[in-house]
Amino acid sequence: MKVVILAGGYGTRISEESHLKPKPMIEIGDKPILWHIMKIYSHYGYNDFVICLGYKGYVIKEFFADYYLHASDVTFDFSNENRLTIHNNVSEPWRVTLVDTGRDTMTGGRIKRIKKYVGNERFMLTYGDGVSNVDINALEKHHMLSGGFVTMTAIQPGGRFGVLDINEFNDKVQQFAEKSKEDGGWINGGFMVVEPEIFDFIQDDRTVFESSTLTQIAKEGRLVAHKHYGFWQCMDTQRDKGVLEHLWKSEQAPWKLWN
Repeated sequence: MKVVILAGGYGTRISEESHLKPKPMIEIGDKPILWHIMKIYSHYGYNDFVICLGYKGYVIKEFFADYYLHASDVTFDFSNENRLTIHNNVSEPWRVTLVDTGRDTMTGGRIKRIKKYVGNERFMLTYGDGVSNVDINALEKHHMLSGGFVTMTAIQPGGRFGVLDINEFNDKVQQFAEKSKEDGGWINGGFMVVEPEIFDFIQDDRTVFESSTLTQIAKEGRLVAHKHYGFWQCMDTQRDKGVLEHLWKSEQAPWKLWN
C-alpha cells in the first residue's frame, strides 16, 4: 500500500525557517520531519511513498537526489579520473515518487493530482508536519472493519484545532467542524487510510480536503475515527519545533519506533 504525504504548503506560522525551505524539510535532530514521518511508516513495512510537492518542492527533490550520498562514507579520488568510492550502504528500503502538485493548490487538489500514481487502490495519507506513535497496523485493521471511505487518526490536543463529533457506538464521524474554539474535543491528527472513492469527492485544485471533502464524507456516514490516546505532535510553530527537538535530543522521542 502506498503512503501519500502532503508536503506542499507554505508553513506561514513557522516562517522563521519556512521562508528558506518547505515545512516538511525543517529538521528535528539532523533530519527533516518528513524523514521522521517516513521512518514511522517504514517501521510498519510501508515503504512506497508518494509525496505531494508545492512550495519550494525542489528542496525535497534535492534531498532525495543526494540522500544515498549523504548517508554513506565516500572517497573522492581526484587523481584517478575523479573516481567516487562508496564504502558502506546506509540507505532505506524506500521507493519515493515526488509529484509537483502546484504551488497554490489546496489539499484536496493535491490529492486529486496524485490519482494516477495510486490508481484504484487503498492508500495511506498524512500531513508532512506531524509525528505520532500511532499503531499503523491497528489503524489499517480498524479501517478494514469499518466500511468507511476514510479512517483518520483522532487525537485530543486541546482547543486550537477543529473538532470531530464522533458517535461513541460505531466511531463514525457525525460532523467535521474545522477550526472550532472548543477545548478537549477529538481532532484530525492525519495518519489516515483512504479508499480510492475519495477522488470522486474532490472537484479540482481549489478543493480543500478538510472543510469540503471530509465534511461531505462525514455527512454520508463514511468517515471513521481511529482514536489514538498516545503521543501526537504537529510542528506548526517554532515552539512546537522546540518541543520535538528536546524530545529527540533527550532520546525520549515517542515516535521513534525504529531501531
